[in-house]
Amino acid sequence: MTKYWTLLVTAGVTEVGWVSGLKHASTWWEWLLTAIALAFSFWSLMEVTRVLPIGTAYAAFTGIGAAGTVIGEAVFFEGELNTAKLALVALMIVGIVGLKATSGPKPKSDQEERGTH
Repeated sequence: MTKYWTLLVTAGVTEVGWVSGLKHASTWWEWLLTAIALAFSFWSLMEVTRVLPIGTAYAAFTGIGAAGTVIGEAVFFEGELNTAKLALVALMIVGIVGLKATSGPKPKSDQEERGTH
């Protein structure tokens, strides 16, 4: 289970990279890295939803991406960061941690239990 949460966090962090790339990429290799990050983050999300509940996984993925983008924009690109933004990012992080704490593995379907797909 921990490996899937680690992959989900990695996907969320990678989302920060491709979202920033959409705004700041200007050379072909920056666009290539943006495309690779985008593909990896969505592949990772698809993988973790095989095990984790999709609502929890997607909320965590977008929350990590949103929080990381707000903070990354402020740190690396001199974006505005004020008390209200920090409080809302902290609230989002608390929500993500709460979702993780209250979710277990996705229940198996009848087909998966029988070994057929």
